[in-house]
Amino acid sequence: MLDFTAATVVYCVIFGTLFCGLWIYHDRRSHGRTGKTRGQTAFHCIRCDAIYACPGSQVGSCNCPRCGHSNVRLRF
Repeated sequence: MLDFTAATVVYCVIFGTLFCGLWIYHDRRSHGRTGKTRGQTAFHCIRCDAIYACPGSQVGSCNCPRCGHSNVRLRF
């Protein structure tokens, strides 16, 4: 049998490994979902009420793909 100190160390190592594994799994999963939309800027067309995104995070204005009207980016 293990004494109290050794059992505590084994418990902490198992718990820490499980916690780090779940953290890495969640990080990889969420990065895969949002990786494609990162770096895009959201726009709202004031003429046809469409919401769309253009590539580039420093884009100031972009033409609407539906009606062609130039709109400024949304600010949150």
